[in-house]
Amino acid sequence: MKNIANLLFEAKMLKEIPRSGFHFLGSGKESIAEHSFSTTFIAYVMSQIEPTVDALKLITMCLVHDLPEARIGDLNTVHKTYVTANEAKAVKDTTEGLPFGSSIAGLIDEFNEGSSPEAKLAHDADQLSLILELKYLSDIGYAPPNKWLPPVLNRLKTEIAKKIAQSIMKTNRDDWWFNNYVDTD
Repeated sequence: MKNIANLLFEAKMLKEIPRSGFHFLGSGKESIAEHSFSTTFIAYVMSQIEPTVDALKLITMCLVHDLPEARIGDLNTVHKTYVTANEAKAVKDTTEGLPFGSSIAGLIDEFNEGSSPEAKLAHDADQLSLILELKYLSDIGYAPPNKWLPPVLNRLKTEIAKKIAQSIMKTNRDDWWFNNYVDTD
């Protein structure tokens, strides 16, 4: 149980580590844990639209895809030009001694390989989470997301993700709120 407690504290650390790309964007902020929640929720939605995929595998893959960042940090594109993280060692050290460690490691490896239907959807859920954040910032008046959105949109691989992204881009961040808004004054 000690290894499980350590894993839980390690996963909790993701709440404290900010996503580093927002520094370059100049606005917004998000922890790795917030990003993982968004990615996982998007994966849930995708699993409901694409019933042929293994929903539990997809959702779990998204939940753990950034777990190594508790040890290596969130390296953005600029960082990766200069720093090479040993993610495999981080995964090994995190999962060693866990009765289900090979399951976590396998999901992270599959995500990184990107060959299975679930890994492709997980990759796209990861990108959709960023698209959602960028669209939100654009909607509240920040200009830099408009430059970032096209390349991120081009990263999408699956048709369902492309359709979701099109809908995100056509929807204002607060449409859901004003959809049933009633002024009581």
